[in-house]
Amino acid sequence: METKELKFILKLLGCPNYRTGLSSSTFDSFKSEKNKICRDLGELEYVDYSREIATVKILPPGQALLKLDSAQLPIDDKELKVLEKIGKSSGKIAPSEIKVSSLKSDERDAILKTLSERGLIAIEIKMKRLKAEVWLTERGIEVLRDEYNPEGKANIDFNLLGNYVRFLRKNLRLKSEQVSTPDHVESYSDITSNISDEEILETIKKLDQELGTENYLPIFHLRQKLQPPLLRDDLDQALYRLQKSDKIDFSTLQEVSAYTPEQIDAGIPQNIGGQLFFLIVN
Repeated sequence: METKELKFILKLLGCPNYRTGLSSSTFDSFKSEKNKICRDLGELEYVDYSREIATVKILPPGQALLKLDSAQLPIDDKELKVLEKIGKSSGKIAPSEIKVSSLKSDERDAILKTLSERGLIAIEIKMKRLKAEVWLTERGIEVLRDEYNPEGKANIDFNLLGNYVRFLRKNLRLKSEQVSTPDHVESYSDITSNISDEEILETIKKLDQELGTENYLPIFHLRQKLQPPLLRDDLDQALYRLQKSDKIDFSTLQEVSAYTPEQIDAGIPQNIGGQLFFLIVN
């Protein structure tokens, strides 16, 4: 890593959960370089950041589909309207130029991803322009904890050094506890594995009933109930499995003013679109 990349990561270590807004004052010292530094670290997989669909363009299969009889089309009405809007342009267009009545931006983005997966359009993904977030990845944690070996000279602020020291104390302690757990003591991973996906589903149903959220349970309630013993990523993966088996679904948050930043942060971030915030039992 270059010195500026290291400083960027050290600043990130001082943020809650090693995550913050890219436009926050944390990165003011990097000025116009912060986006490039963030992308470069993303290429190394040390950090990840919010992304969005920057441009879309219709492909020959999409153009061919628009020529079919409407009764033969393998897409629904909204998907067709979006594809028609894209097809009217000879080149790339921004998603914001796709105007379809009563179609919200997150629904539009979901349709664009679906059309892309079907090979009907090409989408270009770039760093989110507004309210982008950046966070340290598991690979980044691994490199900083186990592999990074600084060499040479650099001017490093003691505050940044303090961030790294606290990071090492926390993560090396966790690693040590995992290694030194006696055979006769149930390990942390053993405890988490004892909570099945079905039990998580029942917990969702129970919380929804207790809180009266009408099958629209904010994820932070579930985290408060199950973390610990579950780790955040363990719970996220379990929820994805439940969604894949069609037992639950997610919904994004539209009205952010109704919740605190901590509650919003408990959602599941997406590279495209808003946080997955609500749980819906099918």
